Formats: sequence, structure tokens, C-alpha cells
Amino acid sequence: MMSARIGLGSATRRVAFAPVIGRNQTVLRTLIPKRGVQIQSLPPSASEEILNAQRLKRPSSPHFTIYQPQLTWLGSIANRVTGGALSALLYGFSLAYLVAPDTFDSAHIVEFVAGLPDYVKYTGKVILAAPFTFHFWNGLRHLSWDMGKFLSLKGAYRAGYAALGATVISTVALVLM
Repeated sequence: MMSARIGLGSATRRVAFAPVIGRNQTVLRTLIPKRGVQIQSLPPSASEEILNAQRLKRPSSPHFTIYQPQLTWLGSIANRVTGGALSALLYGFSLAYLVAPDTFDSAHIVEFVAGLPDYVKYTGKVILAAPFTFHFWNGLRHLSWDMGKFLSLKGAYRAGYAALGATVISTVALVLM
């Protein structure tokens, strides 16, 4: 009321009740130097290069670095890898047989393997038998999941360890044949 009597009115009230930050903004704007920003238009190929460079710096997927490896997802990944490796081996041998049937017939393969030392034969058997048996037993585990069996955490781990145990036993049996 006193300001109205003196004649200062609303201007004094605005200054008196204005926030301190609002009063100091003009001072801060003059003290802080402005930085120069240059803008240039880029062709689409340059912007793609910048995006690709940024993408390379990003982490690929956090699950590899954050989560502890578990039997279920390791078994699934290994099942896919062994399936791909066995398929590549089958297709590779089939194409080799189509290209040179005289070289890759059964008689030549038996003759070649018979001339190898025993440790090479056993190593080759392990290299072939282990992925085959793992893919077989783990495939049965996946089929049991599709039928609704072993879906609990305890059941999934039991089936995983059973597949690993059956893989070891059947690999040894195939190698000793």
C-alpha cells in the first residue's frame, strides 16, 4: 500500500517480487561469451557415414556383458552352431562329391582314413561325434519344450544336464566303435 501512495505502483512490485534468477539473467548473458556454431548442409552419403561411425562406438548388445551365462541360452546357441556346422559339412561333402565323384567315393575315403595314424582317427571321430550327438540330444530337449515338458527352471536345468551327460556318453561310445 505504501508504494501506491508514493506513486511507484506496479513497476516497483514487479522488481521487488521478481525472482533473483530473473534479475541476474541479463548480467549473465553479457558475461558469458557466445560460442559460434557453424551449420553446413551435408549430402545424404556423409550423414550415413556419420551415423555408421556413431553406431560402431555403441555396444552391440548388453546381454553378453550384463547377464551371467546360463545353461539354457548357452545350450540353445551351441545347438544352432552345431547344426550349422553339421549342415556345412554335409553340403560341403555333397558338393565335393558332385564336382569330383571319383576322388570322394567311399573306396578312396576308406583308403585315406586307413592310412592315418590312430590319434588322428580318434581326434577326427571326436570332432565329428561330439557336435552330432550334442545336436541330437539338445534337439530332443527342444522338442520336449515344444511339447510343454521341462519348462520350469529346475526342469530346464535337469534337461540341459541330461543332454550334456548323454552327449558325453554317446560321444565316447561313437569314438570307441
